[in-house]
Order: sequence, then structure tokens, then C-alpha cells
Amino acid sequence: MVGRELKRLGSQSMLYGLGGIISRFIAFFLLPVYTAYLGRVGLGKIETIVAFTAVLAVLLRLGVTNAFFRFYFDAEDDAGRTLVVRTSFWFTMVAATAGLLVGFAVAAPIATWLGLDDPWLVRAGFVGLWAQMNYQQMSAVFRVEQRPVGYAIASISNVLITIGSTIVLVVGRHEGAMGAVVGNFLGTLTVYVVLLGYRRYQLGLQFDRQLFREMNRFGMPLVPAALALWAINFIDRLLIQQFKGQAEVGIYSLAVRIASVLVFVMTAFQLAWPAFAYSIKNDEQAKRTYAFVLTYLLFLCCWISLALGSLAPWLVEILATDAFKRSAPAVPVLAFATAAYAAYNVFAIGVGRTRQTQANWIVSGIAAVVNIGLNVLLIPPYGMMGAAIATLAAYVVLFFAMWYRSDQVFPVPYQWRRVALLAAVAPTLTVAAWEAHSLYVSLLVTALFPIVLIPLRFYLPAEIARLRKLRPGW
Repeated sequence: MVGRELKRLGSQSMLYGLGGIISRFIAFFLLPVYTAYLGRVGLGKIETIVAFTAVLAVLLRLGVTNAFFRFYFDAEDDAGRTLVVRTSFWFTMVAATAGLLVGFAVAAPIATWLGLDDPWLVRAGFVGLWAQMNYQQMSAVFRVEQRPVGYAIASISNVLITIGSTIVLVVGRHEGAMGAVVGNFLGTLTVYVVLLGYRRYQLGLQFDRQLFREMNRFGMPLVPAALALWAINFIDRLLIQQFKGQAEVGIYSLAVRIASVLVFVMTAFQLAWPAFAYSIKNDEQAKRTYAFVLTYLLFLCCWISLALGSLAPWLVEILATDAFKRSAPAVPVLAFATAAYAAYNVFAIGVGRTRQTQANWIVSGIAAVVNIGLNVLLIPPYGMMGAAIATLAAYVVLFFAMWYRSDQVFPVPYQWRRVALLAAVAPTLTVAAWEAHSLYVSLLVTALFPIVLIPLRFYLPAEIARLRKLRPGW
């Protein structure tokens, strides 16, 4: 039973992640273009806009996006599910439009506060925010319907249009940071318009106030938690800008973008995970499944983190100019931080399953306080490397704090010995690769990671039996 459930999650994650895989690959491929045409300051401006609009998205959504998944699966019939879709759609449309109008009006002071020299760059960011909020709400319908193929088609179309627009504006027209920001939302807008037509039968003029109040009661306690997660994810860019300037943000941005190769795994998982996790009605079956999900997710994330971390010096050399070389040491730190965040999402679903979300903000708030404090302490002397260390520390705190909270309301027998092995072996091999200063050693260490775990008795007998079926003679 557990194996069947894990196969379903894996297949859905692969399809959900297809757009992410392509987008990350192309973004990775385009990094030399960005570093050449935008430079450190240009990349710094983009990261600042991304960080700012991310916090606004949290505030404008009011937790309704999270509530959408829970209430959709709680609805007893198609009429109830359609009502959830329509109520969420119209709330998102109104909230995003209000944010857009206010943003256009106050763009100038915001630009000054962010250290940007062009208010229109801020306005472009607000247009992107409007497009992203509405697009994500529309594409979420594919997720609750568990239709990963449709989601993948929309995602890939979005990516291809976005990449083409960005190349034309940045390389062809030399529009700099403005071209990158505008290019990033053109694809989202285009696909959103198509989805409006495709989903028109579900988008009638219907808004249920009582349903919205119930969704709001579920989602609002998640807003402080989401703000805390924003602080962990993005406030380092704003603090680096304040303490060290946009050029340092640009160097840090390259490390973030290289480490974000791991994000496609996490994104694919996040897209499939809520609908999958809530669809398992039996609590005992859910607990067994969740335990294996954590182990397998961390295995994959630690392996990718090891690859990115050990190969970071050569990746930076290939993808950027000499001005960005200082970003390499931050890559492994940020990659393993992302792995810890991926595990946090497994724990968080137990809290959502029991609807005990009221204390989530405390969990995230503790990690955010750690993050902000360490950023303020470490960025002035150590620059962007201090920010990377603060991010890793915050995600480790978040990992343990959310596990503790989840264990109180929905205890799951996680496989802690195997989790500890992954957390010890992957970083140790990364350090060994850095000490060797050899590309061949780094490649070898990465390839041997699954094999190193064999004498440590990481694999269960059933897993070894399956491997032997695939490779007779093992």
C-alpha cells in the first residue's frame, strides 16, 4: 500500500516538476547571458524586486491559497468544489488588483527605500505580482484535480514564452534589469489569459461570504508563518543591499540561482504534496507514507546538494565572469539549507491535516528571528557568506521546530536513523571534495554517494531486494 502511494506521489511530482525542470535548466543556461548583460548590480536589482514582491504576495493572499486545497478536498460534491474555486478566484483577482493600483501610486518612495533608481522598475514588479498571483490560483485547480499533465503543459508554455521574451528584451534590446523583470511576467500573463478561457465554465460570478470567512479562519493563522518564511527566504537580499550594496546582492544572487537547481525538486514536491497527502484518508496509512516520503525526499535533496556543493567552483567559472567568483562557497550552504526546507514541508502537512495551524507562526517566527539576528550579525563582517550561513541556521531551526509541533498533533514514526545518516554523510563528502580541490574527485564523490550509504546500513532489506531485481548479482 505504501509503495503504491509513493509511486503515485513520484509520478505526479515528476509531471508537476517538468515545467520546473525545464525552467531551471534554461535559467541555468542563461546565467552567462545575465551576468554578461546585467552585471552584479543588475542582478542585484532583480533580486531586490523579487524579494519585495514576494512579501506582498503573502500579505495579499491572506492565507486563502493554503485554505483552497483543504476546503476543496473537504467539499462533498462538484457544486461545493466549484464554489471553492470561484470564491478563491474572485478573492485573488480583487486582492491582486488592489495591490497593483496601490503599487503604481507609491512606486517612487518604494524605489527610494529599496535603493533602486527607477520607479518604473517597481511598477513592473507590481504587474508581475498581479500576473503571478492570478496565474498561481488558476493553475492550482490542476493540482487539486490531480491533473499533472495539464499543469505541466501550462508551466512549460509559461517558461518558453518567458525565456523568449527575456532574451529579446535583455540581449536584443539591451533593456537591462527592466527587460528581465518584464520578460519574466509576459509568459505568465499570456498563459493566464489562455487559462481563463479554458476554465471559463468554472469561473461564474459567485462568491460565498460564509465560505470565504471559513477559509480565512483557516488561512489567516498561516499568514504570520508565511511572513516568517519570507523573512528566511528573502530578507537577506534586502539586508545585504543595506549593508553592502547592490553589487554584493548580485554576487549572492548567482549562488542562490545555482543552488536553486535543487528547488525544482522541492517545487515539484510542493506542488504534488498537499493534494497527495490530504487524499490519503486513513490516518495510519498516511503516517506510514509520510515517514517514507521524508526519507526519500531527503535522500534525493542531499544527493543533489552534494553535487551542487562539490562542483560549485567549476559551475561559477563556467556560468559567470571573474567578478562573481566569490559566490562559490555560498552554494553548498544554500543547497543544504534548501534540503532542510524541503523536509519542513513534510512535517507541516501533519499540522494542516489536523487543521491545527494556529501555532505555525510561532514555529516560523522562531526561525525568522534566528535568521534576521544572524543576518544583522554576520553580513557586515562576512558579506553574502554571512547571509548564507544565517539561511542554513534558520532552516535547521525551522526543521526541528516544525517537527516538534507536528509531533504534538499528528505524530509520525519518521525514520530518524536514516535521516541522520543523510544529514551527516552528504555534508561530510562535500567538505572532502572542497579540500581536494579537484574536479575529478568532486565528480567521483557525487557518484559514490548512494554506494557509501551501503556499508552504513542505510537501505532497508526490502529496498536492497528491489535493487537486486534491477541489477542481478548485487
